[in-house]
Amino acid sequence: MNNQQIDRMRKGDGFIAALDQSGGSTPKALAAYGVQEDAYKTEEEMFDMVHRMRTRIMSSPSFTGDKILGVILFEQTMDREVEGMPTPEYLWKEKGIPSFLKVDKGLAEISDGVQLMKPITTLDESVQRAKKLDVFGTKMRSVIKEANEEGIESVVNQQFMYGNQILAQGLMPIIEPEIDINSADKEKSEELLKKEILKHLDTMPDDRMVMLKLSIPTKEGFYEDLVNHPKVLRVVALSGGYSRDKAVELLARNPGVIASFSRALVEGLSADQSDEEFDRTLEASIDKIYQASIK
Repeated sequence: MNNQQIDRMRKGDGFIAALDQSGGSTPKALAAYGVQEDAYKTEEEMFDMVHRMRTRIMSSPSFTGDKILGVILFEQTMDREVEGMPTPEYLWKEKGIPSFLKVDKGLAEISDGVQLMKPITTLDESVQRAKKLDVFGTKMRSVIKEANEEGIESVVNQQFMYGNQILAQGLMPIIEPEIDINSADKEKSEELLKKEILKHLDTMPDDRMVMLKLSIPTKEGFYEDLVNHPKVLRVVALSGGYSRDKAVELLARNPGVIASFSRALVEGLSADQSDEEFDRTLEASIDKIYQASIK
């Protein structure tokens, strides 16, 4: 791992932008941007359009390392170019922003109140390709629907199994066991999840660290011991379906936790906006999320 990027991630002010919508979620992301499904005929055309959207975001004057600590990329975005440069290289050299690669292949069916990740059979290959492009880390998402102790244990076991595989190859894993914000027993799930995460952190070798991406907790400051844990480089929060205003309001009540928003970041952006209007809207969004992340 790049020591400069590690230091920046550990000490920097700002948040992580999640631009990693994959095939299943791309139509919804494009629709929110004002591009309906009848605007493209093939999957290739769809990915071309979403890359244009992401390029517009990443190349905006407001999208800089002053307020953005990292960007999570979909594999196709990593493999494409921005302004004639490979995307991770553009982000680091032109913007001063490290990149992360989404490596999971989607979710399995619900079992024991959770959705594990589908097996990541190409993980080693993806990590090696990412390393060659100077990507800093990875991200992988599971979902917790109910406060089921066995299910949550399975989620955390799987996340750390893959996380250790990624660490062994020299990238920084973001472990993301998302708790559904609409879960009837969300607070109980958070208690079980934190217990399982701490169990794994306490047995990790001293020379290893991970990042955690978690739903904003019900109880303010609940993840303080994870924020301060010596094996945790950074704790980031997902917006989880909250509006941007609600997400930043809740995030600001959790010192030390920074944002890693996707939909909440691009809220209000539209394909038919002028560049000036687009940049102004994005800048306002970045400012709101940044302010909540440094409290």
